[in-house]
Amino acid sequence: MGPLSPARTMRLWRPGNLGVALGVFMTIGFGLQLLRGPFQKRLPGLQLRQSWIPSLGPTVKSCLPRQRLVFLKTHKSGSSSVLNLLHRYGDQQGLRFALPAHYQFGYPKLFQASKVKGYHPQSSDTKKPFHILCHHMRFNLKEVLQVMPSDSFFFSIVRDPAALARSAFSYYKSASSAFRKAPSLAAFLSNPRAFYRPGGRGNHYARNLLWFDFGLPFPPETRVSPHLPRDPNPLQLHIVPSSGAGPGSLFQPMTTVANSHEQPASFASSDFGPSSFIQWGLAWLDSVFDLVMVAEYFDESLVLLADALCWSLDDVVGFMHNAQAGSKPRLSAVNQSTVKGEDQQLTARARAWNNLDWALYTHFNRSLWARIEQYGQSRLQRAVAELRARREALAKRCLMGGEALDPKYITDVRLRPFQFGSAKVLGYVLQNGLSQKDREECERLATPELQYKDKLDAKQFPPTVSLPLKTSRLLPPYLSDYKLEHKWPAAAAEDSQIHLPFPWNE
Repeated sequence: MGPLSPARTMRLWRPGNLGVALGVFMTIGFGLQLLRGPFQKRLPGLQLRQSWIPSLGPTVKSCLPRQRLVFLKTHKSGSSSVLNLLHRYGDQQGLRFALPAHYQFGYPKLFQASKVKGYHPQSSDTKKPFHILCHHMRFNLKEVLQVMPSDSFFFSIVRDPAALARSAFSYYKSASSAFRKAPSLAAFLSNPRAFYRPGGRGNHYARNLLWFDFGLPFPPETRVSPHLPRDPNPLQLHIVPSSGAGPGSLFQPMTTVANSHEQPASFASSDFGPSSFIQWGLAWLDSVFDLVMVAEYFDESLVLLADALCWSLDDVVGFMHNAQAGSKPRLSAVNQSTVKGEDQQLTARARAWNNLDWALYTHFNRSLWARIEQYGQSRLQRAVAELRARREALAKRCLMGGEALDPKYITDVRLRPFQFGSAKVLGYVLQNGLSQKDREECERLATPELQYKDKLDAKQFPPTVSLPLKTSRLLPPYLSDYKLEHKWPAAAAEDSQIHLPFPWNE
């Protein structure tokens, strides 16, 4: 790839070196950003990135579909649903995926190009280009650029850290030593330092998980009070009132306090202040990622993604994957007010404890809504309505009951999602009597990520030898490999060097 220029050295910093070079990097970085320098490009010699301009609409094709994609699949943020649409698009278009040997790229370690199956820098076979990199990793730009072209479309997704904390506590309670010690999320957030130890087994799940997934270095540890001070000038997040008219809660964006009409917390109340460390990290992410979706505005984000990639709405319509079952019992009016107050307190504490994630979320919430303003809100509303109508029609045509079901009803192992955590992971059962063409389309829409990854792997690396079975106990391939690699299930939860369960969590 040639020698590193000063600009490229600036862009390809490694988190481990930040403690030594942070002051110099910050000074150079902000100066170059003002001069529209290396923050505007991934490699020297490329054109400066132009401001994003929405396409002219579905009737005017003034662009070619983008097919070199890097998707950072963050945890518990709706990313499994995005992964399904990437699997489907690449599968139908005959694109080549950069696949892990099993189901993830060495997470929680930083991504290494050597973890990509079939990647051999000195081999002629490596000249075959990869089109899509999208499975779980901890982001490492320098190594990603060894595998993917620098002009690839980089994107990811974030979620309100309060909602993420609720999901992560349920899902990773057995994998995080901090969560495992706490009787409840409320107890954990009321005094997190009683349970949390930096570097403890699986404790990257317990604090600032988004910041960790983006591969950013962590600032010097500062104590974060779980009690948020009142901010006289709070940051206003864009809130879209829910119309209530949609195809059902299963297919709606995940609901959190951020979707309500109430005032969200502010940067100041997140207890990190105007940190240049954090602002430098966010500026760096802006220079790398072309789009960061927001889980609370999932459908709006899908419309913007389709527009940015010059894809059709049909390319991004799909079903929610890896959704957890569980609904709150109905409460009396008196109890509702009590629970509402407790929920607000838990939300505030979760955002304070995950202060770096809250900075990420508020930053990319702003950037998403700036993009929506450029796209046009009326135009966006029409596109979102069309997207939801198509999703609802597909659900009625493809799915038994038209919605996700408890896994006990899913007998087809090809469609049954892996079960992990305290809440059941929902999946889909296909309608009977589908035509062959409809069945193939519906199966692609309903296939969970592990099974789809295995399908892509077999297509890209067809097996050459059929070995006899050495065990009488038959397991689906995705479970057999996982058990073999990670001593599944008991020992795996005690291993601090693996991500549990890496590919099937959102």
